[in-house]
Amino acid sequence: MPRQGYQASLQSLRDDVLYLSEIVADRLRMGLRALEQKDNELAQEVIDGDDEVNRLYLDLEQDCIDLIALQQPVASDLRFIAASFKIITDLERIGDLAVNLADYTLSADRDLFPEVNVQQLGEVTMEMLDAAMEAYADEETELCYEVAERDDELDSMCEVASEIVVRDLIESDPFSDDNLDSEDYMEDVSRLLLTIRDLERVGDHAVNIAARSLYMIEDDDELLY
Repeated sequence: MPRQGYQASLQSLRDDVLYLSEIVADRLRMGLRALEQKDNELAQEVIDGDDEVNRLYLDLEQDCIDLIALQQPVASDLRFIAASFKIITDLERIGDLAVNLADYTLSADRDLFPEVNVQQLGEVTMEMLDAAMEAYADEETELCYEVAERDDELDSMCEVASEIVVRDLIESDPFSDDNLDSEDYMEDVSRLLLTIRDLERVGDHAVNIAARSLYMIEDDDELLY
């Protein structure tokens, strides 16, 4: 492949990774909105759209493999392709977590813990994902560190939210209400805890993206470990 064509392939890879990130971010927003509004139709749209995310992921994975196998890139180009390969994996997994939120929407019956602000957790994860992808797109090292630092805030928020659920479960007597089915109640509690966990995982994937971006930009693996 002529040098000009090779550089065009690298730029195309970057553009396609960013396109995948836009779709995944949109699905995550939709999942959060569906959960907040109990919008089953929107939730189903997120679930049905997962095939598109998976298809794009596999196409990009093959593009990375082809570039490495056929062009034998070195130095910064190799780091860029390797980082992109890892980043698309994180994006695909965020897409899976968005589907989880949609599934929770379809199976949830009621708000048990209104004091747990799931949407606030979601806003933080969205900001982290947006910043991580901006770091990748614009090669901004400071954003990489900011995303990593923001993860401590998200972890703390998720811990507090989980503690609220567990504390209320211990202190209250939810099964004293004859109209409340204990099995349904525990399923709702479990669903909320899983929602908190999944949003925390989105933050972890955003940190992974930031870490890979820093490695790509400066050959610095500080945030990888």
